[in-house]
Amino acid sequence: MDKLDELLTRGVAEVLPNRDSLKKLAESRKLRVYQGFDPTAPELHIGHMVGLRKLKQWQDLGHEVIFLIGDFTGQIGDPTGKEETRPLLSKEIVQKNAKTYKEQAGKILDFNGKNPVKIMFNSNWLEKLSTAEFLNLASQVTYQQVIKRGMFKKRLENDEDISMNEILYPVMQGYDSVAMDVDVEVGGSDQLFNMMMGRDLMHKMKRKNKFVMTTPLLVDSDGNKLGKTTGNAIALTAPSEEIFGGVMNFPDSAIIKALEYLTDVSLEEIKAMEKEIQNGVNPIQYKKLLAFEIVKQLSGQEAATKAQKEFESKFQKGNLPQSFDVKVKADTSILDAVTTLIDSKSQVKRLLDQGAIEIDGKVATDGKVKLSKGQALKVGKKIFAKVE
Repeated sequence: MDKLDELLTRGVAEVLPNRDSLKKLAESRKLRVYQGFDPTAPELHIGHMVGLRKLKQWQDLGHEVIFLIGDFTGQIGDPTGKEETRPLLSKEIVQKNAKTYKEQAGKILDFNGKNPVKIMFNSNWLEKLSTAEFLNLASQVTYQQVIKRGMFKKRLENDEDISMNEILYPVMQGYDSVAMDVDVEVGGSDQLFNMMMGRDLMHKMKRKNKFVMTTPLLVDSDGNKLGKTTGNAIALTAPSEEIFGGVMNFPDSAIIKALEYLTDVSLEEIKAMEKEIQNGVNPIQYKKLLAFEIVKQLSGQEAATKAQKEFESKFQKGNLPQSFDVKVKADTSILDAVTTLIDSKSQVKRLLDQGAIEIDGKVATDGKVKLSKGQALKVGKKIFAKVE
């Protein structure tokens, strides 16, 4: 498989209208490709790596790549998958969230060199639309076209509100494609509706064909997306040991797909691993390979090796970590100290009942016991803290 074929197939859910047409176009000229990221939170996470790696492949093949920060659309909030209206974010919050996006994305993309990725902000055109221009844009889309989205249908059936900004969100996101005059948009498969809106607007306003490339979502065994919405996101800027441990916490069912989407391990090797897992081989070695490869991409070989050794020492050999990134105060009760780590007293009580909290290797049973300086606190399987 050559690099273009791999770009168009590996870690790709769909290419619309079709792969063959996009391949011919990519072989004939330099394309303008983009993906948008709404800064509704300050950190990019492992789920974003799927799209970022795809953009990097386009960049490596010499195409023009745009990393678009949706600082305008981020204020509204994408309604995709939401069962209730998202609160509006202020411009200041969105700008604060986006402050280090370039630095974070730079762990995967190259913003320098001979073919640097360009960074753009959609406020540059969306804020400048006049009332007449906005009405002309809105006239390109019908109410029926937007309201047929499944989530809106569900809300209508439940007699729940749908705000006008939610209806107009895909129109404004779709206009990004028109404003940047792109050839290809990359995005998660949950963004298909918004991306197709951009394709439709390109036809109507530019008389141009825009290709849509969707990437599959990282999901757990129950089909829940691994990301900030479900509370299981792993930030790209997290310490290497935390990233390694977080990946090791992935469900076994996600290993093979994650190896395909997030690493450069050959597909032949991945298929062999999948077969072995199906034959009953313990998948932990492949999960460690996945964690190692992810950390290596983000922080280098040395950091990945160190993170793996730390994980093996901490969890597989039952030792305490060599260093503690988390600290709690002495002379506070176990209940209060652990609550500062997980922010839920009821959950702390459940952990105590389950014997999942340890002090210096001994199971804690009484949450009222005061902690002493120098003690080591372990909560569940992943949280270690030093008492100071």
